[in-house]
Amino acid sequence: MMTKVFIALIALSFAAPVAAETETERAVTSLYERFVAAQNARDTKAVRALMWDSPNFVWISDGKAFWGADRMIERMSAFQRSDVWEVMPDRERARVVEVSPVSAVLFQPLRLTLGSRADPRRIAFLVNLLCVRTVDGWRVGALYTTEENPN
Repeated sequence: MMTKVFIALIALSFAAPVAAETETERAVTSLYERFVAAQNARDTKAVRALMWDSPNFVWISDGKAFWGADRMIERMSAFQRSDVWEVMPDRERARVVEVSPVSAVLFQPLRLTLGSRADPRRIAFLVNLLCVRTVDGWRVGALYTTEENPN
């Protein structure tokens, strides 16, 4: 009996520790889930409400900077006029990096499908969201997007 207990304890000591999700990780993940749901619903008002209301908000897209949340909504709205628009995050590869008590970065690979129903484009993106804690809760403060390089 003692041998079985000893073997079980040794086996448990080699098991990978389960990292507890922090409050910041939960908050940032929740913010992103709402952000994706609003995008997929094409609800630009809900998307806008989740963004930092600051002229310093920036979206880097296609090598260009778009300053201010309203500029991002304007650009996103143009893409969402496509027949197909769907953001599918790869949740297994996502990571939250807490930078400070009021900021964190979410690294989020995803697949964006957009275009015509007959011939939609499927693009693998790497997205980094800078999330900031405001008096109204966590908000998307900056968005950096690039196509994923498979090589």
